[in-house]
Amino acid sequence: MSVTAKCVKRAFKYRFYPTDAQAAELSRTFGCVRKVYNLALAARTEAWTRQERVNYNQTSALLTAWKKIEELAYLNKVSSVPLQQCLRHLQAAFTNFFAKRAKYPRFKSKKKSRKSAEYTTSGFRYRNGRLTLAKMAEPLDIVWSRPLPEGAQPSTVTVSQDAAGRWFVSLLCEDPRVQPLPATDTAVGIDVGLTHLLTLSTGEKITNPRHERRDRARLAKAQRELSRKVRGSANRAKARRRVARIHARIADRRRDVLHKLTTRLVRENQTLVIEDLAVRTMVKNRSLARAIGDAAWSQFRSLLEYKAAWYGREVVAMDRFFPSSRLCSACGALRERMPLSVRTWTCGSCGTTHDRDVNAAQNLLAVGLTVSACGAGVRPQRRTPGGQSAVKQETPRREP
Repeated sequence: MSVTAKCVKRAFKYRFYPTDAQAAELSRTFGCVRKVYNLALAARTEAWTRQERVNYNQTSALLTAWKKIEELAYLNKVSSVPLQQCLRHLQAAFTNFFAKRAKYPRFKSKKKSRKSAEYTTSGFRYRNGRLTLAKMAEPLDIVWSRPLPEGAQPSTVTVSQDAAGRWFVSLLCEDPRVQPLPATDTAVGIDVGLTHLLTLSTGEKITNPRHERRDRARLAKAQRELSRKVRGSANRAKARRRVARIHARIADRRRDVLHKLTTRLVRENQTLVIEDLAVRTMVKNRSLARAIGDAAWSQFRSLLEYKAAWYGREVVAMDRFFPSSRLCSACGALRERMPLSVRTWTCGSCGTTHDRDVNAAQNLLAVGLTVSACGAGVRPQRRTPGGQSAVKQETPRREP
């Protein structure tokens, strides 16, 4: 597997505590970024109805004109860098739309959209471990929970505030420490589940932490209290933040576990075989939606893929219609039906007794290695969407 020698760009995210003046400045910037994005989207949508296309340069010229309007004069009070960056983000959104990789861009909401602003090198100063943003006299009070790479100079800085009111800053810089790991001959098949988060072809089972279930009572109580508050009141805002803090706690724990698992798997194995699950379809099952969402299978796959790309590993995604659970890993016999309630079964052809999940992981590994070696499919291609035979998953280089 060829690995590019180009240095990996990596985002380092830290929490910080702004002063009142910095918080006010950043809140104004978030509002202006949202306003400019919505104005530019409206202008491009209007042009789209006239069968015209508006590009980034034209929206940049519109931004200059908007700043001269009396009603929008407040746009001049914040740094122009985040405003230009949001126009670039909108351009990227339209590029993805025209390439049929995404839906049509949507307007940003004051309550629901993420509060963030991106600064390029002209919008911040980073010296001796102190970060100062444009329009600010003092550096940010950042909690440096881990060091940046030695001599690193951030290329972009993204400031954000989550629903729980916490402030974060993300610094994108090159990390020379991320290098391809020595090649090994180890491979593993990975079957995801609900009772066990992961089952490996080696027979190891990793228990599902069920983070949401652990805080379900606290979350339900906080949501009941929120529902009783008057809309628009200060007490409702406080109750909403309490709910958001519980959600943030759940998400943080889940992300921490997934990062540790994916890092371990990538370091120990050269080839990792997973199943290409249709998670969006699966969560429509009202009985299992909460458990599937809490397991975060999509997030697990995303983390696994970009770390494999970083460290010179290979991820093979098997077709979701491959009957990994119903196929005997010993003799290859295929069982016609197998309800989810069946956790162990005995093959009628060779008499081997299988653990359902371990057997599935072993089948994934066996066929995945074939695909990795020669690119061959495990069965003829199907004409139905998503019904192709096993497909090797491309893993583009990306930031966390």
